[in-house]
Amino acid sequence: MKIAVCPGSFDPITNGHLDIISRACKLFDKVIIVVMVNYHKPNSYFTASERVELIRRSIPPEIDNCEIDMYGGLLAEYCEKKGACAVVKGLRAVSDFEYEFQQALTNKHLNPELETVFMTTDQNNMFLSSSLVKQLCEFGADISGFVPAPVCEDIIKRIKERGMYQ
Repeated sequence: MKIAVCPGSFDPITNGHLDIISRACKLFDKVIIVVMVNYHKPNSYFTASERVELIRRSIPPEIDNCEIDMYGGLLAEYCEKKGACAVVKGLRAVSDFEYEFQQALTNKHLNPELETVFMTTDQNNMFLSSSLVKQLCEFGADISGFVPAPVCEDIIKRIKERGMYQ
C-alpha cells in the first residue's frame, strides 16, 4: 500500500488545500492529512484539534482513502512511523519552491526512503493562502469562494470572536 502524507498548518483549510488533497488521493492508496503543530507559530486562529475538525468536515464523502491527524514533531519521523513513502506538497508559485525544496532535502536526509511529490496548484487557486483568507475575512470580504462551504461560517465566526472583523 502506497501511503502519502499531506502536511500543513491548515489555519484554516482553503479550497487550494482541498484541491491538492483530492488529487493526492487519486495517486496514492492512502493519504494522511496531518496538521503540523508549529510551536514557533503560537498565534494560530484555530487550535490543532479545531483544524483537524475543519478538515474532517471539508473532505467530500467520495474521498474515502484519507485520514486526518496532528503531530508536533519532525515530519520525516512522522512519515516513518506511519509507513509513508511520500510527502505531498502543493506549490502556488516559484517562490514556494525554494522553501519546500529545502524542506524536501532535509526530510530526505532524515528519512532516505521518503520522497517528496510537488503538485502545482490549480490556476484558480494560485493566489490563495490561509493568511489571505484570514485577511480578507477581517475586512468583511466574501470568502465563500476560497474555503470549503462546510467551514466558511466557522472561519467568519472565529474572526469575529477575535475582534478582527470590520
